[in-house]
Amino acid sequence: MRLNELREYVDGLLDAPSFRDYCPNGLQVEGRADVTSVLCGVTASQALLDAAVAGGYDAVFVHHGYFWRGEDARLTGIRKRRIATLLRHDISLFAYHLPLDAHAELGNNAQLARVAGWTPDGSRFGDQQLGWLGRPAQACTAAGLAASLGDALGRVPQLVGDATRPVGRVAWCTGAAQGYFEQAIEAGADVFVSGEISEQTVHLARETGVPYIAAGHHATERYGIRALGEHLARELALRVDFLDIDNPV
Repeated sequence: MRLNELREYVDGLLDAPSFRDYCPNGLQVEGRADVTSVLCGVTASQALLDAAVAGGYDAVFVHHGYFWRGEDARLTGIRKRRIATLLRHDISLFAYHLPLDAHAELGNNAQLARVAGWTPDGSRFGDQQLGWLGRPAQACTAAGLAASLGDALGRVPQLVGDATRPVGRVAWCTGAAQGYFEQAIEAGADVFVSGEISEQTVHLARETGVPYIAAGHHATERYGIRALGEHLARELALRVDFLDIDNPV
């Protein structure tokens, strides 16, 4: 498949141009003109790039790419090594951040619900309506929800706040979305799930009575990029593999 055709297809599939984001979405580093093989991963780390070189892949697709707003733009050190790896081996890098969080079927939020067994109710909240709401698989407490989510993700989540609170409505937004906690509460959530946690989030959970579950940034965002890769393999007949490089946070 031609590189530009692949770019246009995925940009359209994820509606990439419609998002206000902290980084450029889509093709970030241009490689060879034809693409037959793709390696997918959460983050464009050196380990993922080295695996792409070793496997002879034409392109790499990730959720976390490069060129973040406010980041030092100089290509030195780690940045130089990463970009040089791509250019030396003529490998393209595609990155989709918020578009991959938001997609109704392939997105991180949709895929986290699938993995956790939650039923989305179509409600949205937060900036650009990125947060989701729905029902848990069965009636449970916040502690029960955290335990079942931990089983699904293979990682013990951190629960703060009232662990005994009954959960009829769960709100979630993968990754670093703890800033949406108050909006989740206003939307009627009994618990809010995201990836990361910081000091002030603990107090908000305790003082509002709505518990917060930090399930891991990487852990909650493994599934969107994998689903995108499976879609590309199915619809475009590309050879696509997913590599999960462990990250404890």
